[in-house]
Amino acid sequence: MARHGVDVDRTDEWAQLRARHLLPAEKRAASSGRGVHHLALLSSDVEATITFYQDLLEFPLTELFENRDYQGSNHFFFDIGNGNLLAFFDFPGLDLRDYAEVLGGLHHLAISVEPERWEHLATKLDAAGIETQRMSGSSLYFRGPDGERLELIRDPLREMYGTTVA
Repeated sequence: MARHGVDVDRTDEWAQLRARHLLPAEKRAASSGRGVHHLALLSSDVEATITFYQDLLEFPLTELFENRDYQGSNHFFFDIGNGNLLAFFDFPGLDLRDYAEVLGGLHHLAISVEPERWEHLATKLDAAGIETQRMSGSSLYFRGPDGERLELIRDPLREMYGTTVA
């Protein structure tokens, strides 16, 4: 399989962007944020979403209640570790289209897991018939029940492929 963009060289552009915008860690201001409270996605089937995220991926369901903005809609949450939550809404009665990558939309959600959990979850996904793609020995890509792109990554938080990214 040919690698997309193999004939594109943006090395100079990236160097210029780093020179203009990337400050050394000791010169960066502290973030105004405290962290991700939750990332909200859409679900077409609450039961299937809970089964996938809680039973298959082992992210505990922490709460489920009516969405305050849309009567009859659920708002439910999964613990994805380190105080972070993954939330879902269902919007019964709305004609929502299938997942699509759009500008400003979700490309994929990468969730860090311990290496032994990574292998365990990869085995569970395979056993469940979920198509996966392993990349760089660290990333496992697959799709959730509504087509959302997900990644389980063995790298610790704030690190990617041996490089500190924080």
